[in-house]
Amino acid sequence: MIGDERGRILGRGAAGPCDEIGQTATSTRLADALHGALHDACRNAGLSQGSEFEFIVAAISGYEGRIYGAAPQLLSANVVLVHDALAAHAGALAGASGVIAIAGTGSVVYGRNEGGEEATFGGWGYLFGDEGSGFWIARETLAAMMRARDAGDASFDREGRAIEEFFGMDSLRAIGRSFYSGEISRQRLAGFAPAAIRSPRFEAIVRDGAGRLGTLACRALDTLALDRVALCGGLFQERRYYDMVANVIAGSRSSTQIVPAKYEPVAGALLLAYNEAALPVSELHA
Repeated sequence: MIGDERGRILGRGAAGPCDEIGQTATSTRLADALHGALHDACRNAGLSQGSEFEFIVAAISGYEGRIYGAAPQLLSANVVLVHDALAAHAGALAGASGVIAIAGTGSVVYGRNEGGEEATFGGWGYLFGDEGSGFWIARETLAAMMRARDAGDASFDREGRAIEEFFGMDSLRAIGRSFYSGEISRQRLAGFAPAAIRSPRFEAIVRDGAGRLGTLACRALDTLALDRVALCGGLFQERRYYDMVANVIAGSRSSTQIVPAKYEPVAGALLLAYNEAALPVSELHA
């Protein structure tokens, strides 16, 4: 997303994923994603590809201060890379203090108070955590169906056929093999989560995920002495799931204000760029 010095959005672009999970020193995944997104945004903004920027903030999935592959070469006087949770927080709360609970392919809870104190809970990745995320819910529903199949329990047969059709495979075993071989990505597997959320058969799994994520949000609120939380990420487009997590938080902390995200994460990255450039912009407009 490109903005002028007054907060007017000039254009936006998109490219492939930029996380560096499993990437080596020769990987151009991050650089290609940032270059591609900026190229597309410049085109949509009517700017030449040689345009130089005053400040660029790029929010990278899982970024912890190190680039593992090729470094991006962006035409900007200043370039700052941050963890994507910071941009999601800046966008969801428009730069104000509070906690965000993100549920997309993965999940994480991040908070920041007016004193600048930060706290992160969850976000351990798909192998070790990401409770309540799209991947977690899809994985748990698949595992439940696989265990039922091994036990000769036919009660999940209808759901098993539905997920086989979703992935275009003829068996649960084929789905498992395709994930391990990389044919089915983590993002694609997580894409089954909305169907699981809508299915009464997976109610217990979905409520477990919502409970875990809501509990982490409460932990962050308590740690930072905050009383406002925003729920953001693609999975919260499922209203049923949004309400589940919100009810967990409200049940534990009745005084907490639960708000929808004001801006999307990419807008949060732009707001962070304004802040880095010491420009007094807190509202974005077309």
